[in-house]
Amino acid sequence: MGKSVVIVGGGAAGYFSAINIAEKHPDYRVTILEKASQGLAKVRISGGGRCNVTNERSNPSVLVRFYPRGQKKLYSLFKTFSSSDMVDWLTKHGVKTHAEADQRMFPISNSSQTIIDCFVNYATRLGISVKFNTSVKSLSQHGDRWRLETNRNEELADAVIYATGSSPSSMGLLKHLGLQSTPLAPSLFTFNISDVRLKGLEGLSFKQVKVKVAKTKLEDEGPMLITHWGLSGPAILKLSAWGALDLKDLGYRFQVMLNFAPGIKQEEVRTQITSLKSNHSKRKTVNYPIFDLPKRFWERICAISDIDEDTLNMNLSKKQINKLTEELTQGLYQVNGKSTFKEEFVTCGGIDLSEINLDTFECRKFPNLYLAGEVLNIDALTGGFNFQACWSAGWVISEGV
Repeated sequence: MGKSVVIVGGGAAGYFSAINIAEKHPDYRVTILEKASQGLAKVRISGGGRCNVTNERSNPSVLVRFYPRGQKKLYSLFKTFSSSDMVDWLTKHGVKTHAEADQRMFPISNSSQTIIDCFVNYATRLGISVKFNTSVKSLSQHGDRWRLETNRNEELADAVIYATGSSPSSMGLLKHLGLQSTPLAPSLFTFNISDVRLKGLEGLSFKQVKVKVAKTKLEDEGPMLITHWGLSGPAILKLSAWGALDLKDLGYRFQVMLNFAPGIKQEEVRTQITSLKSNHSKRKTVNYPIFDLPKRFWERICAISDIDEDTLNMNLSKKQINKLTEELTQGLYQVNGKSTFKEEFVTCGGIDLSEINLDTFECRKFPNLYLAGEVLNIDALTGGFNFQACWSAGWVISEGV
């Protein structure tokens, strides 16, 4: 009989590690311990239930750019097992995928249940034991083996893969072993803003907006969306990811500056507004949005700039033009809190990457203890990148365990 391997955590990283270990080492006894009544919770809700399983980008140099925590340290990982390798793996295991225009990849069924069924069925076929409602209370070394005390019994293992996610309780056992960690903080969240400029405009989207956190160097650019709670969309989510720790330190109370004409100098914006007076002098200002702005938002910022619905372009005052220019290029909005992006949440922070050998994901201080998934200080932007870090780590672990 080969090694006894226990995986703590029945999520994406846990299941993928288990399946690949069992496939490559048929003589190993592989067990998954999951504290919930079912596994693969994040797989189930990802992509609105469609499961954004990975991303079409497969070049390691490109992939690492999407990881605020990890970045270049992950290059060798993605060189070993990239998103294209995951697509091949899924195809081999009976799951066809397709890429959307933004390069996110989904099972062709557009159902997360396809991924869940694939993992669960293969785990069963390979003889992997899955124990639900089982939480680990302590983890300790006994000679060359590991001892895990659970709420049900005791498990002994030759190797342990710790893939619990980033809950404080699961992190506590590793910190108790003496592993260094970075404090946990939410990532990928929307900004809560109560502002008359946004009220009643839920659902309006903007193709390109530059968003900057006032009094910091944090800024990003991309599409933006007005929601019932404030602001969301790629520009906001990217900013929340890159600035996760800084925004936590600010208590999620800060101002953002919005530029609806990124790449255009402020004076050029003012000149373009001024040109409305001569080029479209007899048109009502509220009926002539510029920079491809949604008409309802343009009407709102006109009102904020004291331009009523009957004002003609020819009658715009210097004060009104200056106010419009300010709103378009550096409007300040007060953020008072955050909201989870849909049902998908990511946590940054976790066990420092310096604690593991990134070629194997084995702890440097503790042989035969491997870490994978969100328990590590790795997180990514939305788009299938967080899952890809799980798949890649699971594959690498299965090669060396």
